[in-house]
Amino acid sequence: MSLNRRNFLAGTAALTGAGLLPQVAMAGDRIKLGSVLDTSGIFDAYGKPMDMAMRLAVDEINQSGGLLGKQVEVVGYDTQSDMALYSQYGQQLTRQDKVDVVHGGILSASREAIRQTMRKTKTLYFYNVLYEGGVCDRNIFINGVTPAQQVEALVPYAMKKAGKKVYILAADYNYGQITARWIQKFVAENGGETVGVDFFPLDVSDFGSTIAKIQTAAPDLVIAPLVGGAHLSFFRQWAAAGMKDRIPLASTTLGVGNEHKVLTPEEGNGIMVAYNYSQELDTPANAAFKQNWANAYGDSNSIHEIAVSNYQGVLTWAEAVRQAGSLDRDAVIAALESGLSIDGPAGKITVDPKTHHAVLDVHIMEFENQGMKVIETLPQRQPIDTQAVCDLSANPDDNTQYEIQI
Repeated sequence: MSLNRRNFLAGTAALTGAGLLPQVAMAGDRIKLGSVLDTSGIFDAYGKPMDMAMRLAVDEINQSGGLLGKQVEVVGYDTQSDMALYSQYGQQLTRQDKVDVVHGGILSASREAIRQTMRKTKTLYFYNVLYEGGVCDRNIFINGVTPAQQVEALVPYAMKKAGKKVYILAADYNYGQITARWIQKFVAENGGETVGVDFFPLDVSDFGSTIAKIQTAAPDLVIAPLVGGAHLSFFRQWAAAGMKDRIPLASTTLGVGNEHKVLTPEEGNGIMVAYNYSQELDTPANAAFKQNWANAYGDSNSIHEIAVSNYQGVLTWAEAVRQAGSLDRDAVIAALESGLSIDGPAGKITVDPKTHHAVLDVHIMEFENQGMKVIETLPQRQPIDTQAVCDLSANPDDNTQYEIQI
């Protein structure tokens, strides 16, 4: 992670410091919400605001009377961006802390490090992050956008604006690999051609040779499912090489951790994205959310896509508990599978009973002066990529992440 990015979010450490260790219950009769996130280390720009969002949601729930007449207590652990600690803390939350629900994980690897533990211990699990799709497990609910919701919207918009020859740069793990295949699918379906695909480990930060390779290939458009602080270097190096105004950029990840606020306008302006949330959404719900965030944390600058997804995930779980009238896992799942909806700062969120994924709005946006300008809203998009392979109504014992072959 860059020094500038650390400075940008440095203030959040003081606000979330209490959340880096388990909170001790002041009374025995409380509902325990487990959280496991990277609130320090190289992924803290994602994890700190997610932690803040989760705690804001819990505070709002408690201030409105709690759930089932009880207050909600957060039991939170910081994994320090170490995947091994996800396994350790996942077991601790379920076997020692005996929490009622877990919200957590950022990278897909972190989700898979704890998902089976949650399933075996029958601890309801929410993964509230944009991801590559395909998880089919009745014990998990996923609140972030999937490729068909996002990429199917972004690719035709970007190709119409830039051209049909596309070069893909992606993170070298399952999110990047699977998302790259979806990009290739939608490029082909829109009459385009993928002229190159390159994958990069998360610690790669030198893209000089890659930029030269792209110049030789001469695409009309570059789409970059790159992840993390090291990969942010690509966008800076691309602009420094004078390429930003020659070949347009789109991304399925840039901005979900507020990277667009770290890039200068000269580096970021015009980059195309498609997400569920933007601070620029002009709605009463978003205005109220940003004000509540500012009241709690001093300002709303640290809000980002997956922080809002985490906030909405907690509210979705809380509404299911209210409707179930119980913390019993099967009763809460049944309430969620009823087609439950909430209204959040990003719009309406509805649980798809077949896949346990979210039906949600997707906004096509462009970076403009370190903001996300909304170009078009595509309402209530279905997770059709996962629906194609997952049907928990018909197969409730399924326990698979389907890697769809495109």
